[in-house]
Amino acid sequence: MKQVWILNHYAQEPGGAGGTRHFHLAEHLQAHGWQATVIAASVELNSGHQRLAPHEALRFERIADVPFLWVRTPEYKGNGGGRMLNMLAYTWQVLLKRTTRELPRPDVVIGSSVHPFAAVAGVLLARRFKVPFMFEVRDLWPQTLVDMGRLRDGAILTWVLRKLETWLYRRAARIVVLLPRAWEYITPLGIPAERIVWIPNGVDLSLFPRSDLPVRGPSEPFALMYFGAHGQANGLDNVLRAMKLVQDRQAGKCITLRMIGDGPLKTTLVEQAGQLGLTNVSFEAPVPKSRIPALAAEADAFVFNLIDAPVFRYGISSNKLFDFMASQRAIVFSCDSTNNPVNDANAGLTVNAGKPDELAEAILKIAALPIEERQRMGCAGREYVEQNHGFQQLAGRLAQVLDDSIKSFNK
Repeated sequence: MKQVWILNHYAQEPGGAGGTRHFHLAEHLQAHGWQATVIAASVELNSGHQRLAPHEALRFERIADVPFLWVRTPEYKGNGGGRMLNMLAYTWQVLLKRTTRELPRPDVVIGSSVHPFAAVAGVLLARRFKVPFMFEVRDLWPQTLVDMGRLRDGAILTWVLRKLETWLYRRAARIVVLLPRAWEYITPLGIPAERIVWIPNGVDLSLFPRSDLPVRGPSEPFALMYFGAHGQANGLDNVLRAMKLVQDRQAGKCITLRMIGDGPLKTTLVEQAGQLGLTNVSFEAPVPKSRIPALAAEADAFVFNLIDAPVFRYGISSNKLFDFMASQRAIVFSCDSTNNPVNDANAGLTVNAGKPDELAEAILKIAALPIEERQRMGCAGREYVEQNHGFQQLAGRLAQVLDDSIKSFNK
């Protein structure tokens, strides 16, 4: 069986609260003749939990037959210097020969962003073993940081990151992108379009049994739900302002919103909800991925929200959106992106980003729909992810790209 190493600093095992893209791809790659080993940092991104015992420098384990290699990185809080040290420590540890000496020799090395240093380690490891390097681009760094206002376009750090980004693109036998129009950003850098392959995020459909909508009495509230990160890009302040309008406007039927998850802005959002006097919003702790399907079955509909940012012109590929669709529930989609899976599937209602009045109207409208219409929307969303975002088919596409990278490398 051919071997691929996947370097993803923030890779998550099942049971945690984060995305498990590489675990599920690795599961299904085996059917296509590829064994993937996921090499990840010991500190969990969302919780800050240290996976390794004090005496462990690394740990190799198999999780549901998927090999994981956890390398020690220092614990940190927030997005400051501690996180940067954690990134650099991961890169350094991965490059030490003793770290990977017990692993089977790779046939391909994949370096996966978000941050570029994991991909730099991937280039150097691929060069050491004389095998192809593949660059998986999950976020367009530094463009995303510029568009979010975290970096200034003319700053030295931005210039350095752009140079590093181009250096990685040019050394990749293939570039796997999650955003459907990322090629529009990459090809002007002199990268041939044929080297860029779109493999979006997906969903493990086996975890999401088909589920009918809850039958609620006339006095029971309509249950709207959001689960996922509470960060800047999610723009959840817009959702709270919309819920304030819903609270003021609704007549008769009560509409509630459960916000499940964590992130750097959660405390601020809880305070905002208090200042707005919201009685129709509750905040709940994040839950393991394995519990999401049962939790989602309690919802009548979901809300998906992102800020209005230029980077979304290249599209979106959101884990939670595909989880929402797999859950067979109607969705209120508030996002200005080039692609719109909810519209494509006819699985809900769409409004402009950053417009709480529009979002409130859509929430009121979807709550007023007959249950048969919401069931139709939910079924349409489920069929859409079954056709386009199942990990089994995405792994098949990745296997083909891996095979192609070897062929092009050996020419």
